[in-house]
Amino acid sequence: MSFPKDFLWGGATAANQFEGGWNEDGKGDSTADHLTLGSRSKPRRFTATFEEGEYYPSHKASDFYHHYKEDIALMAEMGFKVYRMSINWARLFPQGDEEKPNPKGVEFYRSVFTELKKYGIEPLVTISHYELPYHLSVQYDGWANRKCIDFYLNYCKVLFTEYKGLVKYWLTFNEINSAILEGNAYFSAGISSVQDKGMKAGVLEKEEEHAVDAGEDAAAQTRNKQYTALHHMMLASAKAVELAHSIDPQYRLGCMIAGICQYPLTCRPDDIIKAQKARQNIFYLCSDVMVRGAYPGYAKRYFAENGIQISMESGDEAILQKGCVDFYTFSYYSTGCVTTDENAEKTAGNMIFGAANPYLQASEWGWQIDPKGLRYFLNEIYDRYQIPIMVVENGLGQDDTLNPDGTVHDPYRIEYMRQHIEQMGEAINDGVELVGYTPWGCIDLTAASTGEMKKRYGLVYVDSDDHGNGSFRRYRKDSFYWYKKVIASDGTDLS
Repeated sequence: MSFPKDFLWGGATAANQFEGGWNEDGKGDSTADHLTLGSRSKPRRFTATFEEGEYYPSHKASDFYHHYKEDIALMAEMGFKVYRMSINWARLFPQGDEEKPNPKGVEFYRSVFTELKKYGIEPLVTISHYELPYHLSVQYDGWANRKCIDFYLNYCKVLFTEYKGLVKYWLTFNEINSAILEGNAYFSAGISSVQDKGMKAGVLEKEEEHAVDAGEDAAAQTRNKQYTALHHMMLASAKAVELAHSIDPQYRLGCMIAGICQYPLTCRPDDIIKAQKARQNIFYLCSDVMVRGAYPGYAKRYFAENGIQISMESGDEAILQKGCVDFYTFSYYSTGCVTTDENAEKTAGNMIFGAANPYLQASEWGWQIDPKGLRYFLNEIYDRYQIPIMVVENGLGQDDTLNPDGTVHDPYRIEYMRQHIEQMGEAINDGVELVGYTPWGCIDLTAASTGEMKKRYGLVYVDSDDHGNGSFRRYRKDSFYWYKKVIASDGTDLS
């Protein structure tokens, strides 16, 4: 294997799953702050008010807000070259629509970036990662309202001016294609006018009731709103790229796509076509717009056949064309299969709900493990776009055990990472311009899907349970020492 000497080894977290301090120093509510704890058998709920007896994981998370110096020192000890993190929009703009930012929020992130710079760690900053100021969701219907573009750009202008010289790499939206996935829209797009019944499966219950009363198709209504929100987000991204480059030509802006990686289950032609269409409409649609600057032909057909109407205004196409990103990033955990056989065995993954692959084994949470699929999709993506790529999420969520002596033995995580790093090396040898790797949850954080802490991804153990009880002390896992060796050897020593 041959990893470049300047390869960006690191790790990744998100503010709503890691930061905590949810209402400190002037921070406002985000949509993520209204998500309850769930589990594999109990879905999370979105509540308009904070209900007694419910736990809201983002409120404490891993308490990075009070541990950031310790956490960054641990990253430096592992040898990180890059740390992918997100900024909580509501910490800078508590309502989201203010003209001026919250000074304490601005200074917190400046302190974080300064601490990273002290250790020579490059921040890779996600501007919007599955949280929107709650006020924007209630007052404006979130990204379904075009006004959110201007609010976002005002937020971006503060970031690009305040942190000039401290940050070089920016991601405009996390897993932007998740905005159009059933059951996940409320994480990313924040498209709801949340009322007292909250939200379930990506459809507002009150809106659903209204639609039924009016004799309308609630699912079609929601789908239109999701694609409208997505269009506004991609316009906002394109404008942010232009804005960033005008403030500092050295800035590099990237897209971030949820790795919905699917194969045809069989060589039946119908399965082949269905898998191709799924990959186009779910995986490639957003990056085709963000990298190439225009909606592809297959999207236009999909919109027409599914009654999706996007309110495209004059000038939108030019905005998308001028705001193409500089590099491509994506998450990769698992793969699924697509088939026309409705009786095929189902599996689950990072927003993948498809047929099970009989050749793969699954994790404790049912995600099928497919290291070679990462090499396959890296080649697919690079062949399509020919721009630098980073794998900015990858990892294995497991219920780790903290031993009395403070050790955590996680050979399953080491093996998972080893196999995926091997396949990244193969992709580089294939000619893919892979420039960075930031495995997910490098320090334990709460899971986006369930809110649980026990679904741990980290190389560092955080002493907290699913309800935020614990000392929040940090403990190095076996994988911590293993990854340190991997980075020191530039990926050549995976033993």
